[in-house]
Amino acid sequence: MDYQILSDKLMNFGMTRQETTVYFCLLNNTQMTGYEVAKQTGISRSNAYNTLAGLVEKGAAYIIESNSTTKYIAVEIEEYCNNKIRSLNEMKQYLVKNIPRRKEENEGYITITGKQNIYDKIRNMLEGAKKRVYISMPGFQLDLFHEQLKSLIQTGIKVVVISEEKWDMQGAFIYLNENLDNQIRVITDSKYVLIGEVEDNDGTCLYSGQKNFVRVFKDYLRNEITLIQYKEENLRK
Repeated sequence: MDYQILSDKLMNFGMTRQETTVYFCLLNNTQMTGYEVAKQTGISRSNAYNTLAGLVEKGAAYIIESNSTTKYIAVEIEEYCNNKIRSLNEMKQYLVKNIPRRKEENEGYITITGKQNIYDKIRNMLEGAKKRVYISMPGFQLDLFHEQLKSLIQTGIKVVVISEEKWDMQGAFIYLNENLDNQIRVITDSKYVLIGEVEDNDGTCLYSGQKNFVRVFKDYLRNEITLIQYKEENLRK
């Protein structure tokens, strides 16, 4: 078990690095005092108690009073994460309702960097699609959006896919381009386009709602699809 990876992910749910260490210690035992936690983790007693107090405050640990001795137990990870997600959703609803709105849609060109930020932008584009989606990327990246694309098809949205390998998605219009590079290309509703490249944990994409840019890029993808169809027809002859 890679505790470093687990620790990194727990930190995304509001824990500090030291809190994740103490949390793992609690999980590996039934009930523990602050002294026992300090002894097992090598953390000073004062820091152990402060960290335990932090876990209790964040909802990751419970206090048990037993024979005048204060002990701690870990909250199950699913319960802890569900509580955090529920709280974040409540805060999200409040912010969506009350935060000032952007006055108008940006029609310029926005640079998005970082793999996760790019994937999140694609997910948001797909979530906002109303009529059609054109998406071109390698198969291993398409798999990340499989369920979301499947859901779009089920709601009647047209999904056109270009990839370097046959991709299993009933209801989608799929075109095979064996010479496809590593570029990501997405168009939704003929309104928004994202184009760029992701390599390892890095990447840079350009996002825009600029009408001329979207139109030119949509024509480019149509021409690519026409060429693919032409090659397939010649192969069948």
